[in-house]
Amino acid sequence: MSQSVERVLIVGAGLAGLRTAEELRNAGYEGELVLIGDEDRAPYDRPPLSKQFVRGETDDTCLRPAEFFAEQRIDLRVGTTATGVDTAAREVTLSDGSRVGYDRLVIATGLRPRRIPGFHELRGVHVLRTHADATGLREHLATARKAVIVGAGFIGCELAASFRSRGLEVVLVEPQATPLAASLGEQVGALVARMHREEGVALRCGVGVKSLAAEGDSVSGVQLSDGSVIDADLVVVGVGSVPATEWLDGSGIPLAMPGDGGGVLTDEVGRTGVDGVWAVGDVAAWPHRSGRNKRVEHWTNAGEQATLLAAALLGQELPPVQVPYVWSDQYDLKIQVLGIPALADEVQIVEDKGRKFLAHYLRAGQLVAVVGGSMAGKVMKMRAQLAGAQPVS
Repeated sequence: MSQSVERVLIVGAGLAGLRTAEELRNAGYEGELVLIGDEDRAPYDRPPLSKQFVRGETDDTCLRPAEFFAEQRIDLRVGTTATGVDTAAREVTLSDGSRVGYDRLVIATGLRPRRIPGFHELRGVHVLRTHADATGLREHLATARKAVIVGAGFIGCELAASFRSRGLEVVLVEPQATPLAASLGEQVGALVARMHREEGVALRCGVGVKSLAAEGDSVSGVQLSDGSVIDADLVVVGVGSVPATEWLDGSGIPLAMPGDGGGVLTDEVGRTGVDGVWAVGDVAAWPHRSGRNKRVEHWTNAGEQATLLAAALLGQELPPVQVPYVWSDQYDLKIQVLGIPALADEVQIVEDKGRKFLAHYLRAGQLVAVVGGSMAGKVMKMRAQLAGAQPVS
């Protein structure tokens, strides 16, 4: 890296932004590191928000103690939002009107949850992305009795499990045929559905939400697309997220089309088509094994991308690319996903022992992913086979 690179500015103080700052320091970068976050708190861990935090079992989601940033000489600036970037002048404009210059800019602004128009004016209707979202949801959970969760992705399923542990009646609404169908397919989704039904969750799959009912300014029910109405005093909308890229409008930084998932287009190490600008984490559309650029919204992916980006930015030898991995805790079950299920044209349920199951995902006879429920050993031992794209009998 040129000695003229005196300041790296990272916009986004979530996991991806924090890990990028850490990896740059670990790799020997001695220049200025500025980390900008739009929330009024230091970087924190998001996975516990839908589980231990919302259930009131922990308040500690902090990723690093306050002294860490001083020790690592990371200038952490929280409670400020990036509103624009001038790539010619190499400056980012902040919500307070100030400008911060950079030699290298790393975009790590992550996602914002999709909202259903007209739904969020009512008390009792929530989304879950930020610490503030989770805090409001936890406070409401203390008095709620009947919950409807719209969207049975990972967050929706985890919240259903958390709510049941608190004794709430839970209805999980999903337009697709099963929970997690979009991520893991209908065969494994059916196994997950079975578990939720065993735990007392009412599943309404194949239907959407038409409108909300209210008593005063509070939600009182949900009307589904089939005309049925479900009573509820708590509604969580979990219908996905979109990349936080509005602040890049007019900058010339290339973005993926919304139909392709959006996000900042990069090469295989996070470098964009604009000199000095990089992107990492949920907001970044890196090259995918499908042959297209694609965002990957997983905890482990953020750290692995940060390691690659830091090495490339510093001109160092790149570490090996890791097999993608994600997990989800629901009740006493840990679902582990190794590889890329979306690439598969065939799914084989190898084992089904109720709460324990194992599935292989194949494409043209080659293993592209493994998904297991409480079968950590059998999932993780397939890492080498996935890395080598070996055929499976």
